[in-house]
Amino acid sequence: MSDTPTPRDPFAEARRKDGVLKCPFQGESVPMILRHADVRRAAKDWKTFSSDAPFRVPIPSEEDVRTMRQLPIETNPPEHTEYRNIVEPFFQRSKTPEVAGKVESLIKEKLDDATERESIEVVNEFALPIQSRALTYLLNVPESEADTWINWGIHVFKVDGALAKKGTALEDYLHAQLDRAASNPGEDFFSALTEAKFRGRSLTREEMMGFANLTFAGGRDTIIHSIASIVAYIAENPDTLDYLREDSKRIIHASEEFFRVFMPLTHIGRVCPVETDVQGAKVNPDGRVSLGWASANFDENVFERPEEIRLDRKPNPHISFGFGAHLCLGAPHARLIVRSLLKAMTDRISAVTVLSSTQHVEKEEKYQRPNGYDSLKVKLSTRG
Repeated sequence: MSDTPTPRDPFAEARRKDGVLKCPFQGESVPMILRHADVRRAAKDWKTFSSDAPFRVPIPSEEDVRTMRQLPIETNPPEHTEYRNIVEPFFQRSKTPEVAGKVESLIKEKLDDATERESIEVVNEFALPIQSRALTYLLNVPESEADTWINWGIHVFKVDGALAKKGTALEDYLHAQLDRAASNPGEDFFSALTEAKFRGRSLTREEMMGFANLTFAGGRDTIIHSIASIVAYIAENPDTLDYLREDSKRIIHASEEFFRVFMPLTHIGRVCPVETDVQGAKVNPDGRVSLGWASANFDENVFERPEEIRLDRKPNPHISFGFGAHLCLGAPHARLIVRSLLKAMTDRISAVTVLSSTQHVEKEEKYQRPNGYDSLKVKLSTRG
């Protein structure tokens, strides 16, 4: 199944011509690696392209918005593997029938609520509550905690649209939760951090904060943008739900195609410990490069007619969840949410009508990329 091409790939020309695009970020010229094979190769070569760079893995870097190294993402093997093993059991909870059932019930509930209204704003009134409440199931904390997280808005590092400074509400909240867990441990994520061991010792508070910070910052707006983009796509392509209804197994392939095309994270940084040549671009020692996930997902050498959204695309070797050792811990959770959303919509929804929308556009000096929505108001019509 294919649809009208969507102009979501601002990197096509540079990818075909040079394979790299030098972009200024925060006064630093950062070569973006654009080709699928090159991005995957760099993602696995942690000695050349290091993640052992506190605050500098995200682009833009985050020295001004947090006080600790995020774990395990800002480390290299073997430390990365050992750190990852500490929290992976919680992120694998999405594969359990208990958590899957809770997420499915949550999305059905939110859809039922939405259909009873004249309209609903998808980003803040639908996607944000789903992401927040689903996270409580993953972390095994009371669902009421989601109310606090929802009040933070879409971006935990932003206040009224601007980057917050150190000492944000998120860090205050995490310290309070870790204090509570240390004095009265339970079966939740925060308690697990207070009881965890790394190489025979207890985690430091900074390490605990590093895990918790990434958990709340890493998968928040990414899931929210994914949900909004999918709802908008269904509105623009009304035959989608009929197509998926014909065979529920199609939902799996459709989900992966949505992850490929609507990749919320354009790229991620790496630091070169020594001078490095990146596709002809010189990177000085301690200089950064970026792995262009979004560009790689549109590489015409890997994906036939990549600008088309093909809900039956297979194989589909997208790298929206990263590649190599740093494969996203939250991938099973994201897949559960999106597949549950599509299943619930095929069961309950006949049509989606967009009433108003403001697309979120990532604007940088060398590219502009549509990436989710700042606002998406829709009306949901139910089946018979």
